[in-house]
Amino acid sequence: MAVWLFMKKWFRSHVFRLSNRNLLILSLLYVVISWLLLKASGEQSLTNEFSTFIYYLMVTASTVGYGDYSPSSDAGKWVIVLFVIPGGLSLFAALLGRIASGAIEYWRAGILGKRRVRVENHILLLGWNGQRTTHLIRMLQHEEEGKRPIVLCSRSDIENPLPGEINFVKVTSYTDSQQMKLAKVSQASCIIVDNLEDDITLSASLYCANINPDAHLLAYFKDDALGHLLSQHCPKAECIPAVGAEMLAKAAVDPGSSALHQELLASTRGMTQYSTCYPANESETSVESIFTFIKKKYQATLIAMDIGNGIELNPDLERKVPAGSKLFYIADERIDSFDWTSMNKEK
Repeated sequence: MAVWLFMKKWFRSHVFRLSNRNLLILSLLYVVISWLLLKASGEQSLTNEFSTFIYYLMVTASTVGYGDYSPSSDAGKWVIVLFVIPGGLSLFAALLGRIASGAIEYWRAGILGKRRVRVENHILLLGWNGQRTTHLIRMLQHEEEGKRPIVLCSRSDIENPLPGEINFVKVTSYTDSQQMKLAKVSQASCIIVDNLEDDITLSASLYCANINPDAHLLAYFKDDALGHLLSQHCPKAECIPAVGAEMLAKAAVDPGSSALHQELLASTRGMTQYSTCYPANESETSVESIFTFIKKKYQATLIAMDIGNGIELNPDLERKVPAGSKLFYIADERIDSFDWTSMNKEK
């Protein structure tokens, strides 16, 4: 009795539980036993050539039945009826079920953020703030137009909010090296850190700056002091301050100015703000030349520039613009490339 219970327990744990290994072993046994039974039945035409045998076995076991090969003996027919077809159907069902469940698990792992993303040179967004994050992603999609993939990495208990459009990774900590490898921090070209808590934003920004110092790092802070602290440790980081109070004060003095600010920042409609660089290989020019050139040719308006000493709003027309300067303009859409050579030829 003890032996029977042991055998029953062993079969239940090793055979009836169809692991991938057991399924492979059963498939091999099915092929070998089928060949031996057909060989013993005298079906030489089906067993002499391995490719013919495998082809016949697959066609018969799956009940497709093309009819180009068939058993010629009574014993062979009984082997097909009693073993090949029933065993083949069972294995086919098990294999198809395993493949389907594996595909579903793989898809669910992506939805739940448990799978390593297969991207590079991507925009990595750390943090989830509901509709604000969704709106941010929509604006990034409009700006990028498929140029760089977007990866959302979140500590919140959510699933991928935009499946099929963005990649998603769920972590418990933005400083856990094993979990953050799933988001490929080291291969991101731009990292945006936006969390409800500034201390989490600070720690995540410091971690990302250490892992990928060449990435364009953006961090949103409600407390300007923490933004200054990050700038001291990571001079390349761009800290975005909360501007709600400033916008309220400006709207109180200049009614309607808040709508203008929102329009300048919006990237999905109307004119909005962009930046470009005046090439280093071009000769020095004036603000008036650039202003007139981009207005006539591109319907864009120059609003500021940065020659290395900070942003200068509404510069004088006589102001000189050296090569390598950063220019800020507003336009309906981002201008991919300016024909600066033609501007300098016209002077």
